[in-house]
Formats: sequence, structure tokens, C-alpha cells
Amino acid sequence: MSFFKKLKEKFTSSTDQVSTKFKEGLAKTRNQFSGKINDLVSRYRKVDEDFFEELEEILIQADVGFETVMEIVEQLKIEVKKRNIKDPVEVQSVISEKLVEIYESGNEYSNQLNIQDEGLTVILVVGVNGVGKTTTIGKLAHKLIEDGKKVMLAAGDTFRAGAIDQLEVWGERVGADVIKQAEGSDPAAVMYDALQAAKSRNVDVLICDTAGRLQNKVNLMKELEKVKRVIEREVPEAPHEVLLVLDATTGQNALIQAKTFQEAVRVSGIVLSKLDGTAKGGIVIAIRNELNIPVKFVGLGEKMDDLQEFDAEKYVYGLFSDAIESSENLD
Repeated sequence: MSFFKKLKEKFTSSTDQVSTKFKEGLAKTRNQFSGKINDLVSRYRKVDEDFFEELEEILIQADVGFETVMEIVEQLKIEVKKRNIKDPVEVQSVISEKLVEIYESGNEYSNQLNIQDEGLTVILVVGVNGVGKTTTIGKLAHKLIEDGKKVMLAAGDTFRAGAIDQLEVWGERVGADVIKQAEGSDPAAVMYDALQAAKSRNVDVLICDTAGRLQNKVNLMKELEKVKRVIEREVPEAPHEVLLVLDATTGQNALIQAKTFQEAVRVSGIVLSKLDGTAKGGIVIAIRNELNIPVKFVGLGEKMDDLQEFDAEKYVYGLFSDAIESSENLD
């Protein structure tokens, strides 16, 4: 059975709203990416070196990342030869299969949030200003509260004007207490207060906001390290998650940001915001393959429930859904 047929049977007739969200949220990338691949396969009568060179360009333009593109194309060449594929149309299904395989290979970290069965779970959320960090925290809190967790928020971004107020608005909206101090306060002191409050109120999950002033990179990273030390001291084995929020619309720039934060605080997962707003959704694969950090959540819209747990098969379905749904003779 071809991979397209597998995805078609799994998602096309499904009432699963999440696969529909991936399809709708990846519309911009699909229109660019799949459109170019459709054009490519329609222009070639055989799968040759020129075909693969053009495919490389399409993948690079989708921000899949140069190293990852070379790996995908090399694997495709081997697979095409092994399966004796002559028709370029058949290559589409193999591309989708390889994207999932590359994402899932060597998965050192789990895609699932590390929520403790007992006691307090601490989630540290980091990222530069403007990526949608506070909004992501609000949506994540909503998701956890819907799952029956008691959630508290720590307003650790004490430097950006309005950051504390913005977090308070989200706290009120989702029903989570917010621990704060005055603007300009020491973020580590805010974290200490929040940890004490979370423990005394029997909170399940404490989500900690942080500053994101990349223009002062050295000081920012020192500040994050200090905040992390306070958390580690007060709650053994915490933070249980360090989530880095990246703006999908920034493409390869997101990779550079991820490397910077990974050096300062060991990032356990990526939240890729605004994926619905970019035509370069291939950045998901680049992040996973080049940094070995799983994408745990993706932002697929503005609604409260549009922060979705990442799923490689649903992602690929979103990229290729038009081709998958119109495909025939898939065996």
C-alpha cells in the first residue's frame, strides 16, 4: 500500500477535527509547496537527475533546510531505484513518506508534554519578543485546564511594557491565577514567589513566562540561566519542560534562535507559532532534523483551541491533502 493511500484511509473520511485543523492551517504552505510539486511531476515524463535538482529547489524554498533537503533527496533516489519507480507522479507519495520518517527517526525526546503524575509540574517558556509567547502560554494553559489540571501562570517577563498585563488578561480568560511583581522586578524573584504559591495552593502545572530581549543576548541568557537555577533549587528535577516558542513566519531565522536558546537552557520542545501564516511550513522538518528537538505544539490559527499537539502524519496530510484526496490507483 502506498503512503498516500494509508493517509487517505486514515484522514480523508475522518471526523477527526485535528486533521482538519492541520489541513486548514497548512493551506498557505500547501498552495506553494504542493502546487510546485504538482507542476514538477506534470512536466517530467521520467524521474531523472534534472527532476531531483528541481525538487531540491522546491524543498529549500519551503524552508525544509539545506542539510535536510540533501538527506531527503538522497533517500528518495535510493527508494525510487529500489521500487523501480518510473512515473514522477508516484514520487509524491514517497516524498510524504520520507518527511514522516525523517521527523520520527532518532527521536530522543517525546512529543508529549512531560506532565508529572504527582506533585507540581513546572514548564518554562522561552523565546524572543514578538513570537507569540504570551498568547501561546494562554492557549497552553487553556488546553491543560480542559484536561482537568489546576494551572498557575508566573509573569516572569518583567521588562517588556504590558507583558504582565497581557498575561493577566489570559489568566482571567482561561481561569488561571497569575503571580506577578512590579514591572522591572527581578524575574528570578517572581519565579521564587510563584513556586511557593504553586506548592501552597496544590497547583498541578506552573507555566513560567520569561523575557525575550534578544538585542541584549548575553544578559538575556544569563537571566534565563538564573531563573532556571531558582526553579531547580525549589522543585527537584524541574523545569520538567523548557518550551521554546518560534515564529514559523521567520523561517530559517527560527533555527538560529533555537540554537542560541539551546546553548543557554536545554530546550526540550518547540512550539511553532503562526504556522498558518506562512508558506514555508517546511521549517518543522528542519528544526527536528538539524537540532534534534521535537516540535511539541503548532499554532494553526487565532482561536483558543488552535494550539495543537504536533503529529507528523497529520502535518504531512496537511501538506499533501489535495494530492492525497484526488489520487487514484494508489496501490
